[in-house]
Amino acid sequence: MAAQIVAVLGTGVVDPRQPVITADDLGLTRGDGIFDATRVLTDADGRSVVEHLNRHLARLARSALAVELPTPDLGAISALVTEALAAWTRPGEAALKIVHTRGLEHTTTPGASTLLTITETEPGRRRPLAVATLARGYSSDTFADAPWLLGGAKLLSYAVHTSARREAARRGADDALFVSSDGYALEAPTSSLVWVVDGAVRTTPTGATGILGSVTVEILEEWATAEDVRFESALIRPGELHSATGAWLASSVRGVCPIATLDGEALPISAEWTERLASAAGF
Repeated sequence: MAAQIVAVLGTGVVDPRQPVITADDLGLTRGDGIFDATRVLTDADGRSVVEHLNRHLARLARSALAVELPTPDLGAISALVTEALAAWTRPGEAALKIVHTRGLEHTTTPGASTLLTITETEPGRRRPLAVATLARGYSSDTFADAPWLLGGAKLLSYAVHTSARREAARRGADDALFVSSDGYALEAPTSSLVWVVDGAVRTTPTGATGILGSVTVEILEEWATAEDVRFESALIRPGELHSATGAWLASSVRGVCPIATLDGEALPISAEWTERLASAAGF
């Protein structure tokens, strides 16, 4: 079992085996909540750092605004992260996950519930991936006039995402790539899609697609600007990825991983661009 730290806002670090949520919490009963996650690096002396914490806290606040949740106390959450890091001394990599729910359903005092976990992650996960395309069930512009669908918010409601990864595994793949009903590649269940064409780095657009804005992609864009590399948002059909220099799935925890096969067919892999993109993202 992976090592883990659990901390609750207002309480602090608790025993990971201690119950920390009630049966009436809307995050549990309705999936009515948000979360964010990033990587923790711990050296041999037990000193830990959280990568891009402020960016992830800012995205947590944007998600809260989108779902009309009470604004999370980012200062208090940051202090809770610091407290949890002081208790985490396991060298290597871990994932920090911050969860913010609407709180108890049947209460006269509305409020929110916030907790976090730090969980050890497995080494050696950054490898070429076999990816299967799966239908997402909506068009690439569905979210343009439907804010109630909560596009761009990092929601606790991840049942579809985990189901997609199970289906990908049944197809012999490591991960899934969602495809819109009008035939465009969107994103993976827990990663963004990035590809390179003619020396330009491209990624699928947010906004009308409902795709969550990626902190890793944001960092890649800043790197591209600094290095005078073209960075563009565009829609692409999965079959067109075969003509790209390479394609990758990118996330804050797993890193930047090349897509080796798509639905069983090989995609080009560029060792040079894999190194450049991974290094730019801090992996």
